[in-house]
Amino acid sequence: MEVNSNTPIWLDPLHPNFLRWEKSRKLSLERGRFVRSIIEQKNKIENFLIIDLGSGEGGTTRVLAEDNFVVSVDLSLIRLQRQNNSDIKFSKINGDVTNLPVRDKFADLIIVQDVIEHLNNIHSFYEEIKRVLKPDGIVYLSTPNKLSFINLISDPHFGLPFISILKRRTIKKYFLKYFRKNDFYRNDIAQLLSLKELIELFAKDFCFELNTKLAVEELFDGNKGIVWSDIHLKFISFCKITRIDTIIKKIANNKSGIVNKFITPTFYFVFTRKSS
Repeated sequence: MEVNSNTPIWLDPLHPNFLRWEKSRKLSLERGRFVRSIIEQKNKIENFLIIDLGSGEGGTTRVLAEDNFVVSVDLSLIRLQRQNNSDIKFSKINGDVTNLPVRDKFADLIIVQDVIEHLNNIHSFYEEIKRVLKPDGIVYLSTPNKLSFINLISDPHFGLPFISILKRRTIKKYFLKYFRKNDFYRNDIAQLLSLKELIELFAKDFCFELNTKLAVEELFDGNKGIVWSDIHLKFISFCKITRIDTIIKKIANNKSGIVNKFITPTFYFVFTRKSS
């Protein structure tokens, strides 16, 4: 939601989250390359029809549009206008991700990068994903982990403890109403999901792969497109200094067990549609 017709809240230098959002914008290309590296572990992305949902600054759209055709979708017209990718082939749609103006079975690949936690109707979104995805299509999805102890200490959206486990209604009623009044009327306040909730949502129609191990390796190798909040960056630095990063790399895995349920701060999924 925008503060007024001219200044979106995420571009307001006075907002407490401004620096966090600014870092994210500057790293959009690095994030796009990271997304591509995850998907291309098993799926070469070339000559695909791709939908980038909630495309933001357009970094991922730009990376993927180098050798594919990408439809960049965002609810914010201002965000789409800021995507000045005149040297690549892509299309823009200003609209709702639960009601896409594209034909059935259109996309080979759908990108859902840090979007699902902001949606009010996840099940309508899921049905739309199934409608526009080809029978052998792929979905890349990243989202913060509701139950990660790291996010319990510092929520990825507000940088505060315990916000990650609260429902959107509770966050608005007991936090935004008193401490972030400018955000109170936003409809996209994040409500995080657990590993169990995400698997249950996709289980009927998709096979899934987590990519925690690759993300951890990239994180400690200096990939800037994975985290950008100050507290998380300090934690990474601390782990390197104390050599805890060696232990974390060893325990990191792609299984749906304790590590990914309660430690992994962000999920990086690749969902592949099941055969009929």
